[in-house]
Amino acid sequence: MNHWIIAPVILPAMLAPFIVLVMRHDLSLQRIFSTCGTVVLVGISLMLLYTAATNPPEVYFLGNWDAPFGIVLVLDRLSAMMVALTAILALLVQLYAIGTNWDARGNHFHALFQFQLMGLFGAFLTGDAFNLFVFFEVLLIASYGLMIHGGGAKRLKAGVQYVAFNLVGSTLFLFALATVYSVMGTLNMADLAVKMQTLPAGDAALMRVGAVLLLLVFAVKGALVPLQFWLPATYSFAPGPVAALFAVMTKVGAYAVIRVYTLIFPPDTPATGMFFADLLLPAALVTLVVGAVGVMGATGLARLVAFAAIGSMGTLFIAVSQFTPEAMSAALYYMIHSTLATAALFLIVDMVQDRRGTDSTRGSFPPFAQHGLLSALFFAGAIAMAGMPPLSGFLGKLLVMDATRGPDMAMIWGAILITSLITIVGFSRAGSQVFWKAYATTTGQARPEAKPEGLAFAMIFALLAGLVALTVMAGPVTDWLGETSAELFDRAAYIDAVLPAVKE
Repeated sequence: MNHWIIAPVILPAMLAPFIVLVMRHDLSLQRIFSTCGTVVLVGISLMLLYTAATNPPEVYFLGNWDAPFGIVLVLDRLSAMMVALTAILALLVQLYAIGTNWDARGNHFHALFQFQLMGLFGAFLTGDAFNLFVFFEVLLIASYGLMIHGGGAKRLKAGVQYVAFNLVGSTLFLFALATVYSVMGTLNMADLAVKMQTLPAGDAALMRVGAVLLLLVFAVKGALVPLQFWLPATYSFAPGPVAALFAVMTKVGAYAVIRVYTLIFPPDTPATGMFFADLLLPAALVTLVVGAVGVMGATGLARLVAFAAIGSMGTLFIAVSQFTPEAMSAALYYMIHSTLATAALFLIVDMVQDRRGTDSTRGSFPPFAQHGLLSALFFAGAIAMAGMPPLSGFLGKLLVMDATRGPDMAMIWGAILITSLITIVGFSRAGSQVFWKAYATTTGQARPEAKPEGLAFAMIFALLAGLVALTVMAGPVTDWLGETSAELFDRAAYIDAVLPAVKE
């Protein structure tokens, strides 16, 4: 049993209360301990990623209780990839928050940050549906504290709406779990996968109800239409580094859909068939359209990026809805890309807003500190988010389109291409208003002094460098993701790791 599997959950769970109890009045110590903890998490996550890439799925049995009776954490290629992506993003965002003094604008930033990481890592590693709910709740509590960090009436209002909407999702989650447990007598994912193959015909309808409820819950987390309403206000009013970390929050919903509906409810399951793919594709297409239209109509940079994030989830779910190894590989590539691109744009917008005093794309404003540098960074981020060459967004959308075959091909290709054009126009309009028009209408004014935020700029460059690396290394990355996708559809390997005495 690999004891390192539980380390990404245990370390932030111990570090967060230690920061609150011992160093809550010393920001410097909080920064040192929290950053060192996140660096260690990056190292552990990379080690787990290597382990998952070279070994079959591994399991950690808490309390040494065998599944399905005990709680299990499962390390496979997908969970290891998500843990590594989250850890790297968390380190960059945390250093950005320190570099801009965002962590000093409210209380307990670093403790809440570590609790957030605990919830994220737990959600990606758990092999039990009920504990997926538990880690979702940890995410909700910590993210609410981070959401209102720094105060403000608008931020508090958006935070209350965010919590209220997600509590509805949590209630649905409990109903779904109760329904599934009443039929199957277990919530262990591997055990559910085994029992679904021999489900009596009389219980199929009730299991469909539970599965649809689960899909609704994951749609809330993944900002899938018609349950995306919470995201624009939440992300646009959240502190910049918090919104950047939230870029991986919606991916928890996508991860849950991938995990549950390839393992427990695959398309060839007699009780469900292609039912969930039929639900997912129309919702994904509408999500993509809503995101693009929102980008076009946004009057603020933060809201523009929030709608772009919604559109990216639409593209991601289009690939997921195909439920083929090739499409899932494309979905995973686009998941990595959209996480990095969304986070980079939120950090860039935070810097622009801090210098202009507003993120509005209307009206004329004088040039601000690092005007040229930030305009170049915004241009690079916009290219990546809109899916233009040469960055990874272009390759990601090509992979998604190439993986979509069949009668829906024309509709999917048309939706992706048209919404990409709309997104390009929306970003171009916003960029010209904020950077070009502001400069052209205020020539002759004294340029403001640059702010000494080298660490913060370095983190933005690191995120953009990640996109460049994802583009340059697209061949090896897609090969690795292809193997990850193949492992997802080889359910026997996962089941045998968790339930070695049970054969499918």
